[in-house]
Amino acid sequence: MILAAIDIGSNAARLLITEVERGLNGSPEFIKLNLVRVPLRLGFDVFESKRISAQKEKMIINTLYSYKYLLEAYRVEHYRACATSAMRDAENAAQILDHIREQTGINVEIITGDEEASIIYENHVAENLDRERAYLYIDVGGGSTELTLFNNNTLIFKESFDIGTIRLLKNQVTDEKWLEVKEFLKEKTKAYKNLAAIGTGGNINKVFSMSKKKDGKPLSIELLKDYHKEMGSFSVYQRMRVYNMREDRADVIVPALQIFINVMRWADANEIWVPKIGLADGLIKHLYKQVRLRGMEV
Repeated sequence: MILAAIDIGSNAARLLITEVERGLNGSPEFIKLNLVRVPLRLGFDVFESKRISAQKEKMIINTLYSYKYLLEAYRVEHYRACATSAMRDAENAAQILDHIREQTGINVEIITGDEEASIIYENHVAENLDRERAYLYIDVGGGSTELTLFNNNTLIFKESFDIGTIRLLKNQVTDEKWLEVKEFLKEKTKAYKNLAAIGTGGNINKVFSMSKKKDGKPLSIELLKDYHKEMGSFSVYQRMRVYNMREDRADVIVPALQIFINVMRWADANEIWVPKIGLADGLIKHLYKQVRLRGMEV
């Protein structure tokens, strides 16, 4: 069975195409066939003007046209397309989604912050780690940050905050909003000792790759602080050159590190695992569950 997920975020749109096969023990195996990322940067429009411009709308439609042809080329049987924070905030979102559907045939749904947190949790990374610890999923996007606490195979909470990398670049995150996150985390995580974090999103994936750590090994909060200080001393252009980054990564990676560091500090988490998964991976697993329920299991 071949499934696909389209994630239209505040910074980029991603298409993930995955083949699902039965493993030797009967459990499904998810084999990544292709991952395409286009830096639409919708948040730069929406978080200032509350609207998606005509130019950005054209970019979205052209991107989804290309995704449509890839869905056909890979013979994708089922897909799910979701939009997150920027589309949630855009006053003309409904009109944009109508145009997408009319011109490409792709039906995009806007999901809430809570739904986003739940879908990211579908990856169940913590279940493969030390059962004696509590784990805080931290997913940092351009427009929002989703936090999900998992302990002893139990989902403790899921919460979304309008703090994202593009909002920080636009100076749209107030001290009050930071304080809200701080107080929430200190209250909700105080009962969990030796808590660790699980980081998702392109920025933390990039930091992990730069660290040269082996897969399955965590990063320390001290290392994140070092990277934040080092990268913060460079201009965007210098980051692009020194760290071999695209511009759409070089400008958001420092605010992303700021979010990860603050969340970890307030939750008293000293380590973060980086499984290199994100919303699109969670969408695939959620879609697979839905397909099974409809009796079309692999």
